[in-house]
Amino acid sequence: MKTRYTKNTHNITVGYILWLFGFTGSHRFYYGKPISGTIYLCTFGLLGIGWIIDLFLIPSMDRQAEIKYTEGAIDYNVAWVLLTFLGLFGIHRMYMGKWLTGILYFITGALLGCGYCYDYWNLNRQIDEINRASPKWDSQ
Repeated sequence: MKTRYTKNTHNITVGYILWLFGFTGSHRFYYGKPISGTIYLCTFGLLGIGWIIDLFLIPSMDRQAEIKYTEGAIDYNVAWVLLTFLGLFGIHRMYMGKWLTGILYFITGALLGCGYCYDYWNLNRQIDEINRASPKWDSQ
Protein backbone atom coordinates (compact mmCIF):
# COMPACT_ATOMS: atom_id res chain seq x y z
CA MET A 1 0.00 0.00 0.00
CA LYS A 2 1.37 3.41 -0.95
CA THR A 3 1.19 6.27 1.52
CA ARG A 4 1.07 9.91 0.56
CA TYR A 5 4.82 10.11 1.28
CA THR A 6 5.71 7.24 -1.03
CA LYS A 7 6.98 8.12 -4.48
CA ASN A 8 5.35 6.43 -7.43
CA THR A 9 8.14 5.82 -9.92
CA HIS A 10 7.70 2.14 -10.79
CA ASN A 11 4.53 0.13 -11.05
CA ILE A 12 4.43 -3.37 -9.58
CA THR A 13 2.00 -4.48 -12.30
CA VAL A 14 4.53 -3.50 -14.99
CA GLY A 15 7.16 -5.37 -12.96
CA TYR A 16 5.08 -8.55 -13.03
CA ILE A 17 4.30 -8.18 -16.73
CA LEU A 18 8.03 -7.89 -17.42
CA TRP A 19 8.58 -10.85 -15.08
CA LEU A 20 6.64 -12.98 -17.55
CA PHE A 21 9.64 -12.42 -19.81
CA GLY A 22 11.93 -12.86 -16.79
CA PHE A 23 14.24 -15.31 -18.48
CA THR A 24 15.42 -12.23 -20.43
CA GLY A 25 16.04 -10.25 -17.22
CA SER A 26 13.70 -7.45 -18.31
CA HIS A 27 12.11 -7.05 -14.87
CA ARG A 28 15.55 -6.77 -13.28
CA PHE A 29 16.58 -4.05 -15.74
CA TYR A 30 13.28 -2.26 -15.01
CA TYR A 31 13.99 -2.20 -11.28
CA GLY A 32 17.53 -0.86 -11.79
CA LYS A 33 19.49 -4.09 -11.46
CA PRO A 34 21.41 -4.26 -14.75
CA ILE A 35 24.11 -6.71 -13.65
CA SER A 36 21.65 -9.37 -12.52
CA GLY A 37 19.49 -8.53 -15.55
CA THR A 38 22.41 -9.33 -17.83
CA ILE A 39 23.11 -12.55 -15.92
CA TYR A 40 19.46 -13.54 -16.31
CA LEU A 41 19.61 -12.73 -20.02
CA CYS A 42 22.67 -14.93 -20.51
CA THR A 43 21.43 -17.82 -18.33
CA PHE A 44 17.69 -17.77 -19.10
CA GLY A 45 16.77 -16.54 -15.61
CA LEU A 46 19.37 -18.70 -13.88
CA LEU A 47 17.88 -21.69 -15.70
CA GLY A 48 14.41 -20.69 -14.52
CA ILE A 49 15.20 -20.98 -10.81
CA GLY A 50 15.98 -17.29 -10.29
CA TRP A 51 12.99 -16.39 -12.42
CA ILE A 52 10.63 -18.30 -10.10
CA ILE A 53 12.28 -16.86 -6.97
CA ASP A 54 11.80 -13.36 -8.39
CA LEU A 55 8.05 -13.92 -8.39
CA PHE A 56 8.30 -13.36 -4.63
CA LEU A 57 11.07 -10.72 -4.75
CA ILE A 58 9.31 -8.24 -7.04
CA PRO A 59 7.48 -6.38 -4.22
CA SER A 60 10.83 -5.77 -2.51
CA MET A 61 12.48 -4.66 -5.77
CA ASP A 62 9.54 -2.31 -6.35
CA ARG A 63 9.98 -0.68 -2.91
CA GLN A 64 13.72 -0.29 -3.49
CA ALA A 65 13.11 1.41 -6.84
CA GLU A 66 10.55 3.76 -5.25
CA ILE A 67 13.21 4.87 -2.76
CA LYS A 68 16.07 5.12 -5.25
CA TYR A 69 14.50 7.00 -8.16
CA THR A 70 12.95 10.46 -8.46
CA GLU A 71 9.36 10.98 -9.49
CA GLY A 72 8.85 13.76 -12.03
CA ALA A 73 7.86 14.84 -15.50
CA ILE A 74 9.11 11.67 -17.22
CA ASP A 75 7.15 8.56 -16.28
CA TYR A 76 9.37 5.51 -15.78
CA ASN A 77 6.62 3.10 -16.80
CA VAL A 78 5.89 4.81 -20.11
CA ALA A 79 9.59 5.07 -20.94
CA TRP A 80 10.19 1.40 -20.13
CA VAL A 81 7.23 0.21 -22.20
CA LEU A 82 8.43 2.36 -25.11
CA LEU A 83 11.98 1.03 -24.76
CA THR A 84 10.84 -2.57 -24.53
CA PHE A 85 8.54 -2.53 -27.53
CA LEU A 86 9.77 0.39 -29.68
CA GLY A 87 13.36 0.86 -28.49
CA LEU A 88 14.94 0.09 -31.83
CA PHE A 89 13.03 3.08 -33.24
CA GLY A 90 14.18 5.48 -30.49
CA ILE A 91 10.62 6.38 -29.45
CA HIS A 92 11.55 6.22 -25.75
CA ARG A 93 14.31 8.77 -26.32
CA MET A 94 11.94 11.11 -28.12
CA TYR A 95 9.51 10.74 -25.19
CA MET A 96 12.30 11.84 -22.82
CA GLY A 97 13.01 14.89 -24.99
CA LYS A 98 16.22 13.47 -26.49
CA TRP A 99 15.12 14.13 -30.05
CA LEU A 100 18.53 14.05 -31.73
CA THR A 101 19.49 10.62 -30.38
CA GLY A 102 15.91 9.43 -30.87
CA ILE A 103 16.10 10.25 -34.57
CA LEU A 104 19.59 8.71 -34.74
CA TYR A 105 18.23 5.51 -33.14
CA PHE A 106 15.35 5.54 -35.62
CA ILE A 107 17.66 5.83 -38.63
CA THR A 108 20.23 3.28 -37.42
CA GLY A 109 18.05 0.73 -35.61
CA ALA A 110 19.24 1.96 -32.20
CA LEU A 111 22.79 2.07 -33.51
CA LEU A 112 22.53 -1.54 -34.66
CA GLY A 113 21.27 -2.70 -31.27
CA CYS A 114 24.10 -1.32 -29.12
CA GLY A 115 22.13 1.74 -28.07
CA TYR A 116 19.20 -0.49 -27.19
CA CYS A 117 21.42 -2.46 -24.78
CA TYR A 118 22.91 0.75 -23.40
CA ASP A 119 19.45 2.08 -22.61
CA TYR A 120 18.45 -1.15 -20.86
CA TRP A 121 21.42 -0.61 -18.56
CA ASN A 122 20.91 3.15 -18.07
CA LEU A 123 17.28 4.15 -18.66
CA ASN A 124 16.40 4.53 -14.96
CA ARG A 125 19.46 6.75 -14.40
CA GLN A 126 18.64 8.88 -17.45
CA ILE A 127 15.05 9.42 -16.31
CA ASP A 128 16.18 10.13 -12.75
CA GLU A 129 18.58 12.84 -13.98
CA ILE A 130 15.89 14.47 -16.12
CA ASN A 131 13.36 14.36 -13.27
CA ARG A 132 15.84 15.84 -10.77
CA ALA A 133 16.65 18.69 -13.17
CA SER A 134 12.98 19.35 -13.90
CA PRO A 135 11.67 22.61 -12.38
CA LYS A 136 8.47 20.74 -11.45
CA TRP A 137 10.40 18.44 -9.10
CA ASP A 138 9.19 18.97 -5.55
CA SER A 139 11.24 17.61 -2.63
CA GLN A 140 8.23 16.94 -0.39
